Amino acid sequence: MGAEHRLQTFSYGLLIFDILTVLFIVVTSFLPRTSLVEVVDVIVGVLLLADFCARMWIARRPLLELRHPATWADIVAIGSFLLPITGEAGGFLRVLRTLRLLHTYTVLNRLRSDFDFFRRNEDVLIAITHLGVFIFIMTGLVYETQHRTNPAIANYVDALYFTVTALTTTGFGDITLPGSSGRLISVVIMIFGVTLFLRLAQILFRPNKVRFPCPVCGLQRHDPDAVHCKACGETLKIPDEGDD
Repeated sequence: MGAEHRLQTFSYGLLIFDILTVLFIVVTSFLPRTSLVEVVDVIVGVLLLADFCARMWIARRPLLELRHPATWADIVAIGSFLLPITGEAGGFLRVLRTLRLLHTYTVLNRLRSDFDFFRRNEDVLIAITHLGVFIFIMTGLVYETQHRTNPAIANYVDALYFTVTALTTTGFGDITLPGSSGRLISVVIMIFGVTLFLRLAQILFRPNKVRFPCPVCGLQRHDPDAVHCKACGETLKIPDEGDD
């Protein structure tokens, strides 16, 4: 029981650490690159490296972990903090770890059991996470490729502003990305960003479903007041807020 509690605390601690790391990157984009910022970068990188090495050590087949995109996202994030040549923008890839953690089966189960709000809004929260991760990655890419040559991109807020206006196809025109590379980045933002945004809108406006596996066919999602499974007709006993 104590080990389970420590694991739960550690998992939530990683989520908080992810959020604080992103906030650190945003804030430091407004500040000159000082030795203090570099020291904090290295400390964060060492912590990430220790976590990564521990997970690889306890993995049953470490080499198979390299097949997962999340593993390479971890490697890129670690390098972005430990290697100054990568620049601070690469640190935005750190948010990919939050997405990987949310998709871990045990963490999802823990969130469902611990928070009724997550159970009722799981799909929406995960869709928001997907969209947020994409926005932060593209913001980092825009900033890293533009802030040295494009006077309109002076900090992450400028890059974020452009990313959101491109994603929503608003296109005010006050900030543009010149050259072929800038146009390609804009195209990627519009195509993938609009897709993720529409996915979120679809989830928000579709009829609400509850997650309750059918004991016969295993269908996961049902109407909140469903009595029978619409796939096999099995009688369901979906708990409601009044059940103990």
